[in-house]
Amino acid sequence: MSDLKCAQALVLAAERDFELVQLMLEHNGGADEVFGFHVQQAVEKLLKAWLAVRGESYPLTHDLEQLFEVLAQGGIELGAFRSLSDYTPFAVVHRYEALDPQEPPMDRAQAASRTASLLSRVRELLAEPNRS
Repeated sequence: MSDLKCAQALVLAAERDFELVQLMLEHNGGADEVFGFHVQQAVEKLLKAWLAVRGESYPLTHDLEQLFEVLAQGGIELGAFRSLSDYTPFAVVHRYEALDPQEPPMDRAQAASRTASLLSRVRELLAEPNRS
């Protein structure tokens, strides 16, 4: 599969995860662990798509910080997106272990907003003639 087709497939997969994030946000439904899992999955796929658009291979990892670091090493300014790395534990740990009930609830609106912004950015990259 070409880098562009790979990136497009990853974005489509991320959109499916993000659709669930939006539904859960709109209906205030589902456990934080499930919400966080779909945020993590969408972000992971979008970061890998960003790398694919650039013609770079990406590590097979769920570690969002590692993916952010690969992009940063390529000179990409990530700004507020970088805070999404906080969702890494939802890929594996919180799929099996509940969040500590003593912790404050996650800010779902902020997570959804930042994920939506990342999705928009990667879509823009796909549409640019000279992608980076």
